[in-house]
Amino acid sequence: MANTSGAFGLRPINLAGGAPNSQGTNAYYIASDASAIYNGSPVIATNGGTIAITGSASGDTYKHLGAFNGCEYVSSVTGKKTWSNYWPGSGANTNFDIVGYVYDNPTQRFVIATDATFTNRATAKAAIFENTQFNTGTSGSTTTGVSSASLDVATLDASDASLPLKILGIYDDPTNQDYAAAGLQMIVMFNNHALLEANSEGTVA
Repeated sequence: MANTSGAFGLRPINLAGGAPNSQGTNAYYIASDASAIYNGSPVIATNGGTIAITGSASGDTYKHLGAFNGCEYVSSVTGKKTWSNYWPGSGANTNFDIVGYVYDNPTQRFVIATDATFTNRATAKAAIFENTQFNTGTSGSTTTGVSSASLDVATLDASDASLPLKILGIYDDPTNQDYAAAGLQMIVMFNNHALLEANSEGTVA
């Protein structure tokens, strides 16, 4: 049976060490000309004091700040404060701040769907503690606002910590555990977190 959920970006579940997920986000500014940022998208800190969607689809070598969870801004059409589960890339009155919310805890653990099959459970288990890239880390749906970022199975590497994701386990979801199909849900953390680096600024492509 195929996995049912498809790609949805990064979904927070809990914190490393077994601590329950507090669902805590922190607020950061978004530049008015920033590209669209979808719910669940990996985001980076920029040199301009704002956040942006990861600088490349793979996310390779970037120091990530966390996963995006919506924003608020003053609409250029209605003049009223607007909440959106994603940043559409335009539509804000630039006389007011655009504020995005990010799951930014460096110990945050996320669920993400794979872009391809692991073939079987043994292969999926063998991927635990390996590093990998995102597949389509910068895309998403303008209808639902949800990220289509997924885990790139083809780039698994045991030693390259410059890759953005560390695989920590297989998520227990009976409706998404077809090991022979794409969309298997894996537990991950960010390898290189911006808040743990001496230089926390990323570079926007």
